[in-house]
Amino acid sequence: MEKTTKLAPSLAVKSYIELTKPGIIMGNAITAFGGLTLASRGHINFMLFIMTLLGLSLVIASACVCNNYIDRDLDKKMVRTRNRALAKGTISVDKAIQFAMLLGIAGVVILFVYANLMATVAALLGFFVYVLFYSFSKYLTPACTLIGSIAGAIPPVVGYCAVTNRLDLCAFLIFLTIVLWQMPHFYAIAMFRLRDYTNASVPVLPVKKGILTTKIHMLFYIVAFTFVSSLLTYFKYTGTAYLVITLAVGTAWFIYAIKGFKCKSDAYWARKMFLLSLVVVLSLCAVIPFSSI
Repeated sequence: MEKTTKLAPSLAVKSYIELTKPGIIMGNAITAFGGLTLASRGHINFMLFIMTLLGLSLVIASACVCNNYIDRDLDKKMVRTRNRALAKGTISVDKAIQFAMLLGIAGVVILFVYANLMATVAALLGFFVYVLFYSFSKYLTPACTLIGSIAGAIPPVVGYCAVTNRLDLCAFLIFLTIVLWQMPHFYAIAMFRLRDYTNASVPVLPVKKGILTTKIHMLFYIVAFTFVSSLLTYFKYTGTAYLVITLAVGTAWFIYAIKGFKCKSDAYWARKMFLLSLVVVLSLCAVIPFSSI
């Protein structure tokens, strides 16, 4: 039996919130917002927006709690994760599982009632890919990053389906754009946290294949991301403003990626690449409401 530490009520609430990984929820909510606004084409149903984002966020929170449960032993080996509630034993495994179930059920019910079945099924698909495939593949193969990116690309599709109630070429392009964006985004994280991943024997690409190979892969994904994202305008799902922003941020990201081959500090460069990746996705999500045709 795993030992738990009794906490004051305020600290207990904080620990439960941290279990849900608020940063991940926020990031996915932003891309889901992009999917919602792209599908709405200027005709916004505020109740649908709010309830879709709420339901999806609860499902994502549930997935993150489950991931914390699966990773609790691994988290003890990494500096950035050793203070997580399940790793420290401040929340019991049983309570964490109950919390995850409550969040997941609430999220699914909200999506089903206020959005539609397709959006609900898409959210559940993302949940299972993240919890069952990503969480366990993390211990086995560098492909875990791609699997995680697939799960992370589903929220904007949920947003899109909540409005349109269909899967089409636009939904696929949104999905593929975010998959391709996440690869260099997560490779950057793996690079500036390389020691943590090495010590924990997590086989991410920089650990298994080295820094140079990872940088080459990042270049490929940035080019592919920029191209696929531009297709949203080519197929007339977005306007010229979106294309201009896509090409601008994609080019800036590519140029800085090239600088990585001559940088003095890989960790410093990787942190900058990570921050730039956030600027990229925020820029695209911000311009979509003003560029949907």
